[in-house]
Amino acid sequence: MLTVLLVDDDAEFTEVACTIIEFLGHEVLTAGTLEEARDWLKKETFDHVLLDFMLPDGSGAHLFNELDALPKRPRVTLITGHPSVKSVIKGLCGPTVDYLVKPIQREEIEAVLSQKKKSKEPEEAKIEKHFDLLIGESPVMKDLYKLIARVSKTSANVMLLGESGVGKEVVAAAIHRASESEGPYIATNCGAFSKELIGSELFGHEKGAFTGAVGRKEGVFEQAEGGTLFLDEITEMPIDMQPNLLRVLENKVVLRVGGTKSIPVNCRVVSATNRTMEEIAQSKVLREDIYFRLAVFPITIPPLRERKEDIPLLAKTFIAEFNKDNGSIYRWEDSQLETLQAYDWPGNVRELRHFVHRAAIMSDPEKSEIELPKTIESPFAQKQSTTPALQAGRTIEDVEKELIYATLEKVNGNKTTAAEMLGISTKTLYNRLHAYGDLNKDE
Repeated sequence: MLTVLLVDDDAEFTEVACTIIEFLGHEVLTAGTLEEARDWLKKETFDHVLLDFMLPDGSGAHLFNELDALPKRPRVTLITGHPSVKSVIKGLCGPTVDYLVKPIQREEIEAVLSQKKKSKEPEEAKIEKHFDLLIGESPVMKDLYKLIARVSKTSANVMLLGESGVGKEVVAAAIHRASESEGPYIATNCGAFSKELIGSELFGHEKGAFTGAVGRKEGVFEQAEGGTLFLDEITEMPIDMQPNLLRVLENKVVLRVGGTKSIPVNCRVVSATNRTMEEIAQSKVLREDIYFRLAVFPITIPPLRERKEDIPLLAKTFIAEFNKDNGSIYRWEDSQLETLQAYDWPGNVRELRHFVHRAAIMSDPEKSEIELPKTIESPFAQKQSTTPALQAGRTIEDVEKELIYATLEKVNGNKTTAAEMLGISTKTLYNRLHAYGDLNKDE
């Protein structure tokens, strides 16, 4: 049995965590501030301290000096509600400090208290692929899985929105797989064909319909009969071709180029674009009637920077794929995964996969160590959003202050949302801003 000190000002979290710790057979005492924690440390001896990074009267990291001075230094696990904190402050706190990111599961608390070491077996084998295709356990990905599961039970057309590289085609394939339809999955890119050829690609053509049409060809709508048709880069379709597409969507029949007979078609259409809904409306690259036919159920796929906790899972999967294809035995170090997790990946999952394969190629094939390239950023990378940078000589207060401002900027100044993202109470956030001299008194 361990004696645990839980230092956190979130009453709801504290109640749940205490229940879990006691269920695991340990004794737990609680403190809501640094001052209360210091009082407990003077009176009791603890085996483990679960310590919130942001407390009403200062950063939890300020308690380290007191812990170092104790006759028996307890093991420390920092708790935070912000995924980027782990990579930002690891250099300040040292390798003996564990980290937990809210929301925290029972298994995670049990693991840090029992100090269970990760299995030496390949972790990649444990990574779940949802719908046998998608990787990620972040809240935004779990929301995405729910949407896929729900729309797959219907025949509704789906429009996938998201930045380049987020995996729209993989999501389209997941929708098809979840639907358990008997027909095939057919994918085509609307931006890959000339204006003259896109009609033939979509709707097919009859022999002799145009120069080079030496035989009859089925279009992708016919090919996807009873299944799913994925139309990538739908907003790149020429505007004067869109009425023909609308007729197919409304009447569920196609007329091949050069043909006279209408052919019934029946398939779900999943379209995709890297433009936002606002951009589609303002630029008028897609007719409004087409949009409403295609986007019966729109789904926005989150960029990788909004689900950074999934980066290690993806990196492990990609290196496992490389190992399988090349007979290598490469394995990530924890510090390398933290480096990958700290980067914003403007090219999203596609950029991460490319980087992992590049790193593997430049590594010694006789060893398991991976050699990271000198720079992560690709020549196509956009400028990253402002995040706290860890540099020698920076204080904990500096890191904390930048983290708060970066979060506020991300949520357009909404203090309630920012506090939730940071894993602190709104009162604590206001106290911090007041201490920075940057709190609007009228708010």
